[in-house]
Amino acid sequence: MKKRLLTLAMAAGLLPLTASAAEVKFINQSSWDIYEIYFSPTNQDEWGEDYLGEDVLEHGDSLTLTDVAPGHWDVRLIDEDDDPCILKNVSITVDDTWAINDEDLLTCQINS
Repeated sequence: MKKRLLTLAMAAGLLPLTASAAEVKFINQSSWDIYEIYFSPTNQDEWGEDYLGEDVLEHGDSLTLTDVAPGHWDVRLIDEDDDPCILKNVSITVDDTWAINDEDLLTCQINS
């Protein structure tokens, strides 16, 4: 799986920005809707607030975030079945595209 979701939190203002801001596109190619997205610096045990709030990243939808800080972060996704998916130490680079598909989401849930 391309581990690039963490940039979403940085663009949302949940994570610090740097001088080398980027634009990141997240694409939900899975069969499930994503209801919650959380971020945490890799050296912390607590998650930030739910990035999506009342919104849902539906199957087939994409979300583009700007002013993203490259770095390493942990990401937690919750799908429509309330299944968690935790990605540890995700590396974010400048101008990323990150897509999650069925195989990626199921593998992540097994390992979370």
